[in-house]
Amino acid sequence: MKVGGTWLDHPGTQALCAALEAAGHRALFVGGCVRNAILGERVGDVDLTTDATPEAVTRIAEAAGFRTVPTGLDHGTVTVIAGGLAHEVTTFRRDVETDGRRAVVAFSARIDEDAARRDLTMNALYADRMGTVIDPLGGLADTLARRVRFVGDPETRIREDYLRILRFFRFHAAYGDPGGGIDADGLAACAALAEGLDGISRERIHAELRKLLAARDPAPAVAAMAQSGVLARILPGADPRALGPLVHLDAAAARHWLRRLAVLGGDTASLRLSKAEARDLSALLDAIGRPDTPAALGWRLGASLGADAVLARSALLGSPLPPDWQAGVRRGAGATFPVTAADLMPALQGEALGQRLKALQAAWLDSDLVADRDRLLNS
Repeated sequence: MKVGGTWLDHPGTQALCAALEAAGHRALFVGGCVRNAILGERVGDVDLTTDATPEAVTRIAEAAGFRTVPTGLDHGTVTVIAGGLAHEVTTFRRDVETDGRRAVVAFSARIDEDAARRDLTMNALYADRMGTVIDPLGGLADTLARRVRFVGDPETRIREDYLRILRFFRFHAAYGDPGGGIDADGLAACAALAEGLDGISRERIHAELRKLLAARDPAPAVAAMAQSGVLARILPGADPRALGPLVHLDAAAARHWLRRLAVLGGDTASLRLSKAEARDLSALLDAIGRPDTPAALGWRLGASLGADAVLARSALLGSPLPPDWQAGVRRGAGATFPVTAADLMPALQGEALGQRLKALQAAWLDSDLVADRDRLLNS
């Protein structure tokens, strides 16, 4: 099988591969770019692997006029800027020692050793610079079938890095066949070893969960996480039942992972949310519990977060979306409360002024933002 695309044909990429090959080394595309090209998905980062050591990669690349950055020499990775494009070039590796969080690696000259240390069969695919796919472990058949499977024994792969539990579910959400179900052996291994996630940093768990919830339809994968006990490990108290309805409702909307996190609920304190994420999630959860109209939610939260609140609330309540709700949210986001403090002064001051403004604001929201200044002041 051959793959192709602008990512493969980029002049800088081809020139870098040619330079490595001219020096007597292999230069192969690996991982996500190959997998996504096979599946017809968008190709993002272009990663290369080679039998050349990092020092040799640096020497060859610089001799060819490319800039290099020693981004991960201990793990065999050099970033090469060729034709204005960054390429991560990593030497073939084999694991020497693993502790469930990170690996000590040794460089290798063998592609089969490099493939054997990868997590999933669909990530153990390579292609030469002409696009010919190289498949050391039978990952091509799995990829074409959208079957997410661990390389070799699932428990062995997981014990090498327990974060692979979450990657298994994330890749199923992103690439798995919805009608094929989740791999039973992988699911059983994740359930048996879920406790290992306790030793993984909250930052890594947060990053994986964010990517998982941003998938087209994470609901089946998250339901499997709940079934296996994994969800309770990373998000205690979460309930996945409203996620499927939300995915159905938000199919035409931009994917907001935080909206999906909101309907899961649970204790998010252990996640490493940024200040902005924590603020938005708190506002979203508060808004979901309000009886506000879409316009009121748009005014309180803005257009994007207001739309999230409408969608999440409908999913949690199992109710249809309100008529013309998107227009209502946009109207609210652009509205201005028509009464100011100056309208009530000097008759009211201090606490009394604040209470009156709050009452008028509530009346304005109850009117679906229709009541004007005179109507409110005369109420």
